[in-house]
Amino acid sequence: MITPNRRTFLKIAATGMAGTALSKASSVARAAGANDRLVIGVIGCGNQGGRHARSVARMPGVTLAYVCDPDDSRVQETAKATGGPKAIKDLRAILDDRAVDGVIIATPDHWHTPTALLAMEAGKHVYVEKPCSHNVREGQLLVEAVKRYKRVFQHGTQSHSNRGAIEAMQMLREGIIGDVLAAKAWNVQRRQNIGHELPTTPPAGFDYDLWVGPAEVVPFRKNCHHYSWHWWYNFGTGDMGNDGTHEVDYARWALEVDTHPSRVTSVGDKLFFEDDQQFPDTMQVVFEYPGDGKVGGRRMLVFEQRLWSPAQPYDAENGAEFYGTKGTLFFSKHGGFKVVGPGNKPLDVKINWGQGNSCDVHQQNWMDCIRSGARPNSDVQDAHQTGVLIHLANIGARLGRRLRFDPATERCIGDDDANAMLSRKYRAGGHWAVPTS
Repeated sequence: MITPNRRTFLKIAATGMAGTALSKASSVARAAGANDRLVIGVIGCGNQGGRHARSVARMPGVTLAYVCDPDDSRVQETAKATGGPKAIKDLRAILDDRAVDGVIIATPDHWHTPTALLAMEAGKHVYVEKPCSHNVREGQLLVEAVKRYKRVFQHGTQSHSNRGAIEAMQMLREGIIGDVLAAKAWNVQRRQNIGHELPTTPPAGFDYDLWVGPAEVVPFRKNCHHYSWHWWYNFGTGDMGNDGTHEVDYARWALEVDTHPSRVTSVGDKLFFEDDQQFPDTMQVVFEYPGDGKVGGRRMLVFEQRLWSPAQPYDAENGAEFYGTKGTLFFSKHGGFKVVGPGNKPLDVKINWGQGNSCDVHQQNWMDCIRSGARPNSDVQDAHQTGVLIHLANIGARLGRRLRFDPATERCIGDDDANAMLSRKYRAGGHWAVPTS
């Protein structure tokens, strides 16, 4: 596909179809006419789910029909704040309603893929928060399901609909810093100690069994509940899969790699937090892309994480720096941007950050694509390629060794332990949401 010139690209970007302008050429099956009112359900009413519900509730041409969460207080509060959609705790009620066109999934990570698979099987379009999967195998199932059911799949990496990010990526395409051979992304912020807790009784109004769902059943702990589930293997993907997903995603986007890396070196440990969390608070990861194997064709992506450090590059807790043959470009989704050219001289260039919340714009792109049949800005291929980076980094850190990965088979080479961690164990005895394919 020929890359459009800057003027054409930015005109397309302003309409919310920037992903199509850069790399998406095919379309998906239409489920609604251009003037149809869309009926949406939001599954998960935590911080991000609440944002999604409020955004959907104020969108023209859209009806927020359901909000869903196994925590009664959360779902009732979200329903009250969004005009009174049906407040339910079991997502199957949404899937059974044929009037619902699409669902936004903002659950804990272990529910992302099972919910999306069930929704697509029920004929719904899906917007899935990041990361799209809990493990590599689930990501593969998502790719297969989108192809099979021809649904519009949007991944919650909102930078793909962020005008500032789009303009920065186009500058890189046009060679503002030469050939971009490497990128470094980071997640440097101060998280909280989750302490040590013994198993206890779940709080009233919280259906813990429903919340655990298809995952392995473990006793309830107060520090493995709302949000803190991120730091437990059974439910989350660590901060690598939380905030880190965004930065790794747009670093990969900038490098223009359209496959998986062949080697992953990941080192991670707990250097600061003395608590129950299972994932590292400190990580250094290197992803190597061989390209055509020749000098100039290879690419390298570096990720660093410190969840206890005040020393933030460019005073940005999350961001990425791109290294080209003629200079560097720094970008952060929070508004940071700087370009340095030859001789380490700053270039007087700016980007237009646009208006509106990135979440709102990303939602709108998804809904526009449901109506038009176009591919969304952050489709399932983007989601899976980024997800594989998250999972391989976590696996490498847990095993303490470099991984060799075959992008074609999506398997680790000569490493049975790593391959066993590409999937997961589900609830003993089965569960209605366990993926079956």
